[in-house]
Amino acid sequence: MKASLTFETEKIRMSNPGEEAAFPDIVSGLNVQNKAVFDLEESDEIFEGYGKLNQVYPYRQYTCYDRTLQEKEIRTTILENDYLKAVFLPELGGRLWRLIDKSTGTNLLYTNDVIRPSNLATRNAWFSGGVEWNVGIIGHTPLTMEPLFTAVLEGENKIPVLRMYEFERIRRVTYQMDFWLEENSRFLYCRMRIVNHTADIVPMYWWSNMAVPEYEEGRILLPAGEAFTSDRNRVFKVKIPYVNGIDVSKYNDIPDQVDYFFHIPQEQRKYIVNLNRDGYGLVQFSTDRLRSRKLFSWGHNAASARWQEFLTDRAGDYIEIQAGLGKTQYGCIPMAPHTAWEWMEMYGAIQTEPELVREEYAEAERKLNAGMERLFEEYAPQKRLEETKGLAKEKGNVILRGSGYGKLENICRSASGERGLDPHLDFESADERQKEWIDFIKNGALNCPDPKRRPADFTKDDFWFERLKTAAEGSGRGNWYVHYQLGLQYLYRGKTEKAKQALLTSRELEKNIWADHALAVCCMKLGDKERAIEILVRIMESCDGELSIVKECMRLFVQLEAYPEILRLYGMLPEKIAGESRIFFTYLQALAGVGEYEKAYELLSRDDGVEIDDMREGDDCLEQLWNKLCKKLFPERSMTILHRLNFRSLP
Repeated sequence: MKASLTFETEKIRMSNPGEEAAFPDIVSGLNVQNKAVFDLEESDEIFEGYGKLNQVYPYRQYTCYDRTLQEKEIRTTILENDYLKAVFLPELGGRLWRLIDKSTGTNLLYTNDVIRPSNLATRNAWFSGGVEWNVGIIGHTPLTMEPLFTAVLEGENKIPVLRMYEFERIRRVTYQMDFWLEENSRFLYCRMRIVNHTADIVPMYWWSNMAVPEYEEGRILLPAGEAFTSDRNRVFKVKIPYVNGIDVSKYNDIPDQVDYFFHIPQEQRKYIVNLNRDGYGLVQFSTDRLRSRKLFSWGHNAASARWQEFLTDRAGDYIEIQAGLGKTQYGCIPMAPHTAWEWMEMYGAIQTEPELVREEYAEAERKLNAGMERLFEEYAPQKRLEETKGLAKEKGNVILRGSGYGKLENICRSASGERGLDPHLDFESADERQKEWIDFIKNGALNCPDPKRRPADFTKDDFWFERLKTAAEGSGRGNWYVHYQLGLQYLYRGKTEKAKQALLTSRELEKNIWADHALAVCCMKLGDKERAIEILVRIMESCDGELSIVKECMRLFVQLEAYPEILRLYGMLPEKIAGESRIFFTYLQALAGVGEYEKAYELLSRDDGVEIDDMREGDDCLEQLWNKLCKKLFPERSMTILHRLNFRSLP
């Protein structure tokens, strides 16, 4: 058959992702990558901590999802030829959801049987399975739950090409992904392009995260003899495959959750394979710009098993093999001004000699390298990258629309006399969140909305910062919203005292919980705990039990150890809000905080006890509470944590 591209729908059980949080993300949450201490040689050059962020402002978090599954119809985009069928989810970050080897009927990827948001991404909500395209900042992309612009264009020999693209707001870059299947190809072509249109050096990050089945007696292979890894937040380099006596390429033997960032020598081909016991599985290979490969394993302890079952229903266990621009995910790499980075990735099936799965790593690697060299010669990813430079700048016919932020960026650039974003990318959108900012440019004044209505959006760029400062001293002097948005800009820049003054002005002009929230954050940063608690209490008493507002206030109360306030306010919440898993767990923390250990233990340990919907990777809050209660109530006994509470998969 000729290669085809179709748009369809698919029914899948999915839990409610909820709406975005009401408040902006201006208080850091837990990010395990941000806590590393480095023990490396000066020649390792991994840009330690470069580009690290403690929040994802101006994005909002997704905090209002649950775990109740309902069958829903989602859009899919399908590329297919005689050999492969690739299924994408354009409205969920462009995820490559399935890759079917039609000769065997095998799905080469791990595809979850549910889409169940969990708290593992930079904006909280994330789901496991498929190939995720992570751009811009350390961690899972801010756009993992967002629709991308999706377009169709015609490649060589009238081959259909699927394009997905967006504008990423933190780094202010565009990224586009062009996918196609050539008529007789056994591999999916993925042509990637990131463009820094700014005059600044930008910290850049890209990792293609492939969830693949954790095969019994499975093995990964790639051309590397060293890897960067970490233990208790210390980053160091190890020889592979044997680490602490374990061949880590045989991932079934890995005891605890771990990352291995493999150091592939510059002159080596860039690839990674995941093989089952028969030597069959997925191969991903690329041009040299995508220099690194990684293995992520949840490990094989009790908490590892808990995480694996928490993220799915019956789809089984998975590992991730990944490919990235930098040597590790412990830092970004600098991207020069007005620069485009392009590379080709290829995905498909591989059948090797079965003994490669069992023999010594060095010998297996040697044999596989020979076969991969033939594959590189046949499919020539670097040559195809060069041959398709023209295709990458052709316009496509847009089928699905993404956000309006690329359009807004182009309007800002026009107002500043700068060139726009890539002209071949159509950023027209029905997204209304940017309207007030567009009107600000057109009219020279920011609107003054009803303070009871949640703000439409937030900004961080210098373009808006300067205009807000000017407005606050002139036309917007009496506008509470101008001073609120300016206060957020100061807070984002670390100018806490100036932020506090702008926010106080906002509140003096019009009482509003938006400025109150940011003021509470200012007080926390300035060490004024009592004032922060007072403000958060005021928000709780006036927010009418809106879920994301209650969750944010409760989160900050825990940081402030304001346990009496939590207990008093919890008793005033509507039953549905009080029963939300994170809020209920906060209540248990508060009970323990004021010494009501027996009541907290009874509620925590009962059969229908708490299961936190937004349990965070690396967060040991459940274990801490369990241990505290057991120590207080059963000091002479050794108490094993209940399986459903055990998420400590890290050593």
